[in-house]
Amino acid sequence: MDFTLDDEQQAIHDITKQVLGDLSTHSRLKDLAVADDHVDCDAWAALAEAGVVGASIPEAHGGAGLGFLATAMALEVAGYHASPIPLLSTIVMGAMPIAEFGTDAQQAAWLPRIAEGSLLCAAALYEQGTTPGEPLTTARTDGDGFVLDGVKPMVDQGLEAGLLVVPARLDNGSVGVFLVPTDADGVTRQRVEVTTGRPQAHVTLAGVAVGAEALLGGPDEDAAAIIRWIEQRATVGMCMLMSGAARASIELAADYTKQRQQFDRPIATFQTVSNRAGDSYIDAEAITLTAWQAAWRLDAGQPADDQISIAAYWAAVGGYRVVHAAVHVHGGVGVDRDYPLHRHFLLARQLELTLGNGEEHLVTLGRSIAAAPA
Repeated sequence: MDFTLDDEQQAIHDITKQVLGDLSTHSRLKDLAVADDHVDCDAWAALAEAGVVGASIPEAHGGAGLGFLATAMALEVAGYHASPIPLLSTIVMGAMPIAEFGTDAQQAAWLPRIAEGSLLCAAALYEQGTTPGEPLTTARTDGDGFVLDGVKPMVDQGLEAGLLVVPARLDNGSVGVFLVPTDADGVTRQRVEVTTGRPQAHVTLAGVAVGAEALLGGPDEDAAAIIRWIEQRATVGMCMLMSGAARASIELAADYTKQRQQFDRPIATFQTVSNRAGDSYIDAEAITLTAWQAAWRLDAGQPADDQISIAAYWAAVGGYRVVHAAVHVHGGVGVDRDYPLHRHFLLARQLELTLGNGEEHLVTLGRSIAAAPA
């Protein structure tokens, strides 16, 4: 297993670092929050122009065709800057499934607009009391098309998206995945406040009529495989975001504890502080290593179920420990919203809650190990 990036992947990482370093500054993010803007449109446009947005989109549709790993590297940088850019929702959960499973017509209709940065996507996967693979949302046949009815209560970037990826149950009991424009009649969106301060959408589909061409991949495509494919990459994408957020939190804590003096010496020299810093460093390295491993295996087309469970465990458990330790060693400054740490803390908490309890990932991993041949 070789984690070395090739020249193109490294270029995507470096360009993202430069763009977000220039544009997603502390003062810029404060201004966006005051203006109640939850997508940094300037940074997104710059990333689109530089080719980062289209990195994983096929060249035939305006992208670079570099695969998942290139976007994963960009996600890590986005987490480091806590930048409000919709890479996860638009690319990982929108463009990449269309590129992988979509028909030629679906790819031609949507991917060029996504690559140029003019169209945002959101995946409306989750519903209360069920799983994405067993949706309560229905898609009844109506002539040559379908009519969708259902509720998706928490859709990340759902307020800003122009296209939704929606699993729904068909008349025969099977499941289909639909591409639904948000301006279609019957689609309504309500704002839902969440941990990060970047609101999500409560999406209602009431008699939304779509044509047969809205069914992702056509009638013969395995919707369960599509949903699983999206969930795997979304989970690893969140782990990459957590890797960046954890690393930024450690660096902020290191800088602060070297400058903050108590009893005429920097608090970084206190044993309790240095021990917590050391533990945080180990956690952050584990988050990064396991996230990279899972991303690499997905990009290489290798089985990655166990590696995804490991990465999700470390991101959820290790990320929690890292950001809490960073806040604690900052003292009162750690909870000051005029100080940048709070953004990484809120982002990490949102990611942790979305990934789920770490013990759940260990149970999944344990079952996999138990089922493996001796």
